This record gives sequence, C-alpha cells and structure tokens, in this order.
Amino acid sequence: MNKDDGQGKWRRIWGQARRWWATLTDGNLYGARGKLEPFVDVLQAKYGYTREAAEEEFKRRMAQFEAANPKHKKAAYRKDSRG
Repeated sequence: MNKDDGQGKWRRIWGQARRWWATLTDGNLYGARGKLEPFVDVLQAKYGYTREAAEEEFKRRMAQFEAANPKHKKAAYRKDSRG
C-alpha cells in the first residue's frame, strides 16, 4: 500500500476509530494519521495499555474494519455506478 492509499483508508476509518476509542480527540487521531507507532503511543497514554496490548488493539481493530469493508465492495460500486 502506498502513502496515498494509507491516508485515504485512515480518512474512512476516522469515524469508526472515534467510536472504538471514545476518549481520543480529533487531534489524537490527526496526529497519528493511521500509523502504528504514533497511534500506539496515544493508546498507551490515554488508556494505560502496555505497548504490546496497544499494538494488538490497533491491529485487531484495523483487521475488523478491513473485514467489514472489503476493497472489492468499493470497486463493485464504482463499476455499477458508471452504468
């Protein structure tokens, strides 16, 4: 995945991330920009997770999001909307 793909994905996840981690602010999410290391730092600070627990939580939630929002759904929608 290139940088632009990652940023686009993070914009789609933003609202869901606010529901998963309700105490995070927009500033926290913006600062992390969907990158593992800065986001793990935020989870550790806000929730008191160990580094390992924060990494696992981040990865679990991203996998959950990807499973619920497979890429082929978006591609199929574009194809259908073109007629």
